[in-house]
Amino acid sequence: MKLTKGTLVAVVDGEKLVLFENTGAQEIELTAKPVPAIPERASGAPGRNSGGSNPDNDTQAEDGFAVGVADALNHMVLTHRTESLLVIAAPKTLGQLRKGWHKETEARLVGEIAKDLTGHSTDQIAAAIDKA
Repeated sequence: MKLTKGTLVAVVDGEKLVLFENTGAQEIELTAKPVPAIPERASGAPGRNSGGSNPDNDTQAEDGFAVGVADALNHMVLTHRTESLLVIAAPKTLGQLRKGWHKETEARLVGEIAKDLTGHSTDQIAAAIDKA
């Protein structure tokens, strides 16, 4: 996958968000960007206990984090802090993110990669983008 210069790359899992900007013109060159605070959000109905059909607390926390990340990325798009966005996320997290995209965010998405790369180096992330 080729990225234009200035594309925001969000690498997400259920607990962590890392942001990069592609600063390379021909090759992918990722430069770390500051990450906004993601407010803790509860997912699911309050007061519900985990059971057979109810998600456990960890799952609710991860889903809530994904909702917060979607809100933060939507805000960046809507305030014109990015013209194009690539999201790399663990598959489950990516599913939760998709539920929260604003239509303008969807329009600026240049791609999604369903892979957990949050603990990887920038070189490994760039290689995964190149292969996609």
